[in-house]
Amino acid sequence: MLDLSRLDVDEIGQALADQTDYEHRWLINPVTGEVGFWTSELGIDGQTPVDLDELDELCIDPLPPYVWYQDMADFAELVTDERAGRRLTRAIQGRGAFRRFKDELHEEFPDLLPAWNAFRDSRTRRRAVEWLADNSLIDDDAATRYLAEHPDPDVP
Repeated sequence: MLDLSRLDVDEIGQALADQTDYEHRWLINPVTGEVGFWTSELGIDGQTPVDLDELDELCIDPLPPYVWYQDMADFAELVTDERAGRRLTRAIQGRGAFRRFKDELHEEFPDLLPAWNAFRDSRTRRRAVEWLADNSLIDDDAATRYLAEHPDPDVP
């Protein structure tokens, strides 16, 4: 088992959110906890192509977009300013929800940006810890402790 305090939870969360493509993958070494990056053309060292099947690292597959969408929906629901909550909820309806949500925050409610960033980052870290536990890289007690000590931040 890896020591949670020695892992870069932010980097693992970034890997879980990376929806770019399958020509590159995030990997974690199950012994050291080191996070690496693989591309189909340059392998993991940036020079030598290598098949993923030949590596001892575990792939960190991105979570589906609906998981990240739910963060926007939850945030919009928690916002205490009813007008802002309604507009953010409306922004995430249909295609282009992520872009419209971001635009709405930046253009209409920039005062909510710090709260959104804290909320999103907290959810990302919590998912990273859950992923580590689900993949038996940390023990369940460490994950439970982390999740209890790091609840979602308050939303204004």
